[in-house]
Amino acid sequence: MSKSAHIVIVGPAHPLRGGIAAFNERMARALIAAGHRVTIFTFSYQYPGFLFPGKTQYSTDPGPAGIDIRVCVHSLNPLNWLSVAKEIAALKPDHLLLRFWIPFMAPCLGSIGRMVRKRFPVRIIGLLDNVIPHEKRPGDTALIRYFTNTCDDFLSMSHQVTRDLRQFSDRPCRYSPHPVYDQYGQRCEKTEACRILGLDPNQNYLLFFGLIRHYKGLDLLLEAFGKSTHTREKYHLLIAGEFYEDKAPYEQLIRQYGLEERVHLHDYFIPDEKVKYYFSAADLITQTYRTATQSGISQLAFHFEKPMLVTNVGGLGEIIHHQQSGLVATPDSESIMQNLELFSSYDNPELFREAIREEKKKYSWEAFTEVLLS
Repeated sequence: MSKSAHIVIVGPAHPLRGGIAAFNERMARALIAAGHRVTIFTFSYQYPGFLFPGKTQYSTDPGPAGIDIRVCVHSLNPLNWLSVAKEIAALKPDHLLLRFWIPFMAPCLGSIGRMVRKRFPVRIIGLLDNVIPHEKRPGDTALIRYFTNTCDDFLSMSHQVTRDLRQFSDRPCRYSPHPVYDQYGQRCEKTEACRILGLDPNQNYLLFFGLIRHYKGLDLLLEAFGKSTHTREKYHLLIAGEFYEDKAPYEQLIRQYGLEERVHLHDYFIPDEKVKYYFSAADLITQTYRTATQSGISQLAFHFEKPMLVTNVGGLGEIIHHQQSGLVATPDSESIMQNLELFSSYDNPELFREAIREEKKKYSWEAFTEVLLS
């Protein structure tokens, strides 16, 4: 184990909601369990409206106990960055961890890091969800370079991200895959899960889970599901997540393929306490992404020991092994349809369980935090 250290994390955490906030809080718990001190500086103002089309960025749940979270970072206010940097420098941390997932955050994160370093000689680690964003905008290259030039070293959670980083920096980058999300409770009986969700427990379900944007390929899944007669006969499709874009094209596909009775649309943000019910009700977790780096959805599936259908983009194909822990398609509706048909041909979807159970042992938080601070 690394010697005890004080780690400051700058990135989303409660009262913000979403996958990155959940990750940072779970990572903080793992670091604390390993004997470290952790302080999270999260955003009082995170996204302007054009970057956040959802209903709200904030959780109504109580904050996590036992984690020092300071809600004080304004993503657009340079005077605030100076104030935050002074507060961080006064703590004299051993490591400053900057969580990077979108170029928009580069001026804020990069400037805070640089201003802290002027006041205190701290090691700055860039924890990279993405380097190149899924949805590109003018100016991204300069912003990414500004951030990467701030950090001493990096940790990526997919080899694709490491390759992307090399376009901007040759500084050291360690790799450790996204750990298993184990903070959402244990798998429950399908009958209980279906009762809670208002579903028929006698039916079989494919699950598409998480916020919905074009790059996640829900349209590809709907096309494949609509064309796959065998899959339509055997399974229903459960879509659980908030739309971050116009819902109408997806509703059109549902009507086009006559899927109104086979698709269940829970199009809202899924609170933490309901997550386990969706995964417990499902027979297969689908991630039919056009682009990806890594995904917390995969690690939820590992935790609940559910097989996955993923596309071979980014880090998804790195951790899902075809016909072992799941199925791997190319990001087009024809390949996805063929793999849905293959899954539908299995008499017992539970045959994946043993391989999934073995594979998920690789994705512990203890191993991740060791690599993070190495």
